[in-house]
Parts: sequence; structure tokens; C-alpha cells
Amino acid sequence: MKDRLLLLKVLMDTRGQDLIEFALMVGFVAMTAGTVMPAVATQISTIFSKVKSTLTFAANGGS
Repeated sequence: MKDRLLLLKVLMDTRGQDLIEFALMVGFVAMTAGTVMPAVATQISTIFSKVKSTLTFAANGGS
């Protein structure tokens, strides 16, 4: 019985869902803007490259 209640709680937990939806929406808007406006595609690529390098730097402990 406790296992079923735990499973139900896990399935009903929606924390973090908004963040995932927001990230998907930002990616969709960026892809659409890149498709519609080719000049912006290069700028979007540059921004994502900078974000990637910053996250890599942070993941390596800042060194």
C-alpha cells in the first residue's frame, strides 16, 4: 500500500515542470527566429556558444 502511495506522489509531483517548459519554449523561439531571419541565426549561434563555454568553464571548477 505504501508503495502505491509513493508511486502516486511521484506521478503527481510537477515541480520543475515550468522550467522545462520554459527552456523548450526558448529553444523553439530561437530556432524559429533563426529560420525566419537568417542574419539572426549567426548571432543566436554565437550566444549559445558563449553559454556553452561558460557552462563548461563552470563545470571544470573555473579553471
